[in-house]
Amino acid sequence: MREAIVAHLHTRHVARVIYGAIIGLSVILVLQNHPPGPVAVIGSLVATAVAVALAELYGEVVGTETRTHHRVSRSHLAEIGAEAGAVAFGICFPAVFFLLAAAGAMEIDTAFDLAKWSGLGLIGFYGYAAARLAGAPLLICIVQAVFAALIGAILIALKALIH
Repeated sequence: MREAIVAHLHTRHVARVIYGAIIGLSVILVLQNHPPGPVAVIGSLVATAVAVALAELYGEVVGTETRTHHRVSRSHLAEIGAEAGAVAFGICFPAVFFLLAAAGAMEIDTAFDLAKWSGLGLIGFYGYAAARLAGAPLLICIVQAVFAALIGAILIALKALIH
């Protein structure tokens, strides 16, 4: 498992998962005020993931072809697709908690709380890992993790101010 995480941290997918996690966190925050059932939350996350991943895929293909004046090769299309898949994963990540709520393992409010905090944790983990892999000392790694997690915290604070 550790090797898989380390391998993942050395890919371009990290940026895409973070991007997706922020979008997923935004969806969770919007839905929490008037929470639908857990299945509807899962559907919202999956639909958002598909829409954003397809937009990412289309945008990258068109942007590449416009920039290079050549069709995108199959291998490059596979790379673009993998990056779009990483965005979708980041968006769908919190769906696990709503699957558990749908199965009766937890209350919907608990699923929302865990989804928010795990999103912050995921974003913070990536900030920490980035600093660590760049050779920063432990204190700097922690500071970078906190600043990365502040992105999600700002979303939560803005949501609280609006509602």
